[in-house]
Amino acid sequence: MSQTNIPVTVLTGYLGAGKTTLLNRILSEDHGKKYAVVINEFGELGVDNDLVVDADEEVFEMNNGCICCTVRGDLIRIINGLVKRKGQLDGIIVETTGLADPAPVAQTFFADDDVKKAAHLDSIVTVADAKNLIARLGDSSEAEEQIAFADLIILNKMDLVTPEEAAEVERRIRAINPWAELRHSVKSDVPVTAVLGRESFNLEKVLEREPEFLNGEDHHSHDSEVMSISLSTDKPLDPERFNAWIGQVLAVKGQDLLRTKGILSYQGEDRVFAFQAVHMLADGDFIRDWKEGEPRVSRIVFIGRDLNRPKLRKGFESCTAEAATAAYESELARWSPEA
Repeated sequence: MSQTNIPVTVLTGYLGAGKTTLLNRILSEDHGKKYAVVINEFGELGVDNDLVVDADEEVFEMNNGCICCTVRGDLIRIINGLVKRKGQLDGIIVETTGLADPAPVAQTFFADDDVKKAAHLDSIVTVADAKNLIARLGDSSEAEEQIAFADLIILNKMDLVTPEEAAEVERRIRAINPWAELRHSVKSDVPVTAVLGRESFNLEKVLEREPEFLNGEDHHSHDSEVMSISLSTDKPLDPERFNAWIGQVLAVKGQDLLRTKGILSYQGEDRVFAFQAVHMLADGDFIRDWKEGEPRVSRIVFIGRDLNRPKLRKGFESCTAEAATAAYESELARWSPEA
């Protein structure tokens, strides 16, 4: 039986944050489910001291039904291979190295058609060291990007900080990523159910959890390179104008854009369109019908560096069907014999 749409959780976090401790917890708990685990480099697994891995084997079974793989080449090939294996998988966990930018992993789920058919990005979970995060944000762009990309941030080692220190760490996190769920932990003692199967990369789910997130306010950080800008309009969008505009934005600013997400209402369309992008790689589709009485508000958020808020707002507002009609009428008038 072929499998489709397997949820994938990306587990990231800076060196020493407690990422492997969390992975150990997931793999050792009797959760009754079968997960595949993909790790960046052979020899960094650290799942079980008694575990012996044959270097010639890419996949091996664990006692609790988990499968572990090492990425010695192509993540796309690994995922496609996993979904073709016999037996049902409940999910795949991709653990990045402590110095990794999670963007390339996230991009995999936009860039490859086979992966998109076989699996979807369930969430990006970042484990952060409450004691050392502020220092890491000062000297590591990777630590900042791990926070910016996250759907769930586990603030670990809370037993090592004072309430005042914890409040400052949370303030710094929220300056970079104001919408991710934030959980406290000691020795990564977070329930497996809080980490896996979240579906929090799904934009609709994010908005259900935090409906105020994209209500038109602009968020950006004054003490971080990473900012978050949120825009909205209650006027229906012209799909052609939006596609042309967002394509230009991603082409010009894609390297600076960590995440882009949007829920869009198109003129003459009764379905909700969800748009997502990681850097320059974009994807989108209709996800459901607009509910009766539901405000048809288009909302989009940009998370990245060096973003021009007035320019993005002007461009987004130019994508409305009303603006498209005005532009068309203006062009007609310009070529009118009476002009």
